[in-house]
Amino acid sequence: MTSPSTESPRSVAAAPAPLDLPAPVPPRACPVEDWLAFLGHRWNALVLWHLNAAALRHGELMALLPGITAKVLSERLTALQRRGLVRREVAAGFPRAVRYAVTQRARGLLELLDGIERWSKQALRP
Repeated sequence: MTSPSTESPRSVAAAPAPLDLPAPVPPRACPVEDWLAFLGHRWNALVLWHLNAAALRHGELMALLPGITAKVLSERLTALQRRGLVRREVAAGFPRAVRYAVTQRARGLLELLDGIERWSKQALRP
């Protein structure tokens, strides 16, 4: 007879996964899920919304986004640039002025988000 203390942890079988759950899908396999996850980040949509009004410098964006740190804003701007939604404009001269602006691709996305906003306002009406 084997005592419980000598039993190997490997001999305990894990419970099978429930069959009614969807199979895990890599984020890139579904572009809608990928974009929703990206836009669901706390700051991405807000940064785009502010840049839609005008090209802004890093410090100007910081002032418009209370609670964001300089590091997080830089990370978000870089991620938005990688997605082709924001472009970094460097003006010649000294001191060097760097502004961020939305791209045409971002304007198309912002139109969709405006439509979602209109729909959600109508859906909330009693």
